[in-house]
Amino acid sequence: MKNNLFLFFFLLLSFNLLGQKLPEKKISERKKLLIEDPLTPSRAAFYSAVLPGLGQIYIGKTWKVPFVYGAIGASVYGYVYNQKEMGRYRTAYKRRLAGFQDDEFKTLIPDNSKLIEGMKFHKSYRDMSFLFILGTYMLNILDANVSAHLMQFNVKDNLSLKPHFESDFLTNESNYGVKVLVKL
Repeated sequence: MKNNLFLFFFLLLSFNLLGQKLPEKKISERKKLLIEDPLTPSRAAFYSAVLPGLGQIYIGKTWKVPFVYGAIGASVYGYVYNQKEMGRYRTAYKRRLAGFQDDEFKTLIPDNSKLIEGMKFHKSYRDMSFLFILGTYMLNILDANVSAHLMQFNVKDNLSLKPHFESDFLTNESNYGVKVLVKL
């Protein structure tokens, strides 16, 4: 019974069904020019290097721009925050060395060596945030370049994947599989 049920669903899936044709996708003239121009990837990378996100706008992938600015903005926020915190620890440490005892960390951190540890902690995270800024900036340029290259890649409906069912009537056995069609 299970075999017959599986055979029924597989036969149901293996028939070619014809329906209405989808309307042809209309590619704008600007996109056709971008696809045909071999300098599109280098221009997109240059535009993204000048202003992050401009390369993505140039190739028509404007949905990526908020992600670019979100990543760069988060890295800049981390840099500014850790710079400010490092400055707070440094100011408190300098004031203690000068003989003042009225800093904001007096009750929380009575030991001067802990202030130095706090400074080093925030300095290392500040430096790491700067590396993230550079990394996201470079990824922005790389994304614009790769997206422009992939725009020029030829993608057509010449490749299809269909279930395949073959029945051998002599031995009363069935073969199930997947058929990959490549039209050249």
